[in-house]
Amino acid sequence: MDISVNEVTAEQLKKYDELKQLLKNYGSVATAFSSGVDSTFLLYAAKEALGDRVIAVTARSCSFPQRELNEAKRFCETHHIRQFIFDSEELEIEGFSQNPKNRCYLCKRELFVKIKKIAADEGVAVIVEGSNLDDNGDYRPGLQAVAELGIQSPLRSIGFTKEDIRALSRHLDLPTWDKQSFACLSSRFVYGETISKEKLGMVDKAEQMLLDLGFHQVRVRIHGTMARIEIMPEEFERLIDKDIRVQITKSFRALGFTYITMDLIGYRTGSMNEVIE
Repeated sequence: MDISVNEVTAEQLKKYDELKQLLKNYGSVATAFSSGVDSTFLLYAAKEALGDRVIAVTARSCSFPQRELNEAKRFCETHHIRQFIFDSEELEIEGFSQNPKNRCYLCKRELFVKIKKIAADEGVAVIVEGSNLDDNGDYRPGLQAVAELGIQSPLRSIGFTKEDIRALSRHLDLPTWDKQSFACLSSRFVYGETISKEKLGMVDKAEQMLLDLGFHQVRVRIHGTMARIEIMPEEFERLIDKDIRVQITKSFRALGFTYITMDLIGYRTGSMNEVIE
């Protein structure tokens, strides 16, 4: 599946100039960097605006796939950006493993407290993160932690949408312009279900298998020992091909899943939030 992205517009280029000026005005920044579409775009802009006065800070944890960490390292090495990697074990945060509705708040607060310490130690003035205007439309308790800790969200403040970011990323020849959207693996659990390192590993390996099979945008939601596969509707036909079905079923059961299902709506962000009232 190809992500459809229009040619960059004059308005989008103007927004990018505004972003670089805003970042330049900060003097120096620490960018929370996950190697995703948004944070990669933001980090690149910060590097263009500030040169060596930008650092990337990346959390390593059991809810962050190794492939994403490897991509983050590779990007920083390619663009000569100083990167700081710290260990963040969310499962050690009180209450987190019970997967409450404010799980993302607990995690983000812990992450940014650690990032603030690194920034202070390095004499960096401002911490930035990559949420964009489209993130305002979903349940995002993590943004509360961002606000409480004084973290800046320049993409949201200027008014960047995901479409803007992808179009400009392609224009800038960034490798993430057509990368699948990603959220931490803990978001695959239904609220109230215990998050464990073992189940995070099951989800990670299951999603990696689907990616290796060529599916582009995937989620494996976990309900007990049932896997609910979300992919783009245009890829449904391929998923139900007999050989593919047999291969997925065999592999998922080997990982510990008892039942393997396909979500008939298909991939969408925050599907676990649909039950929140």
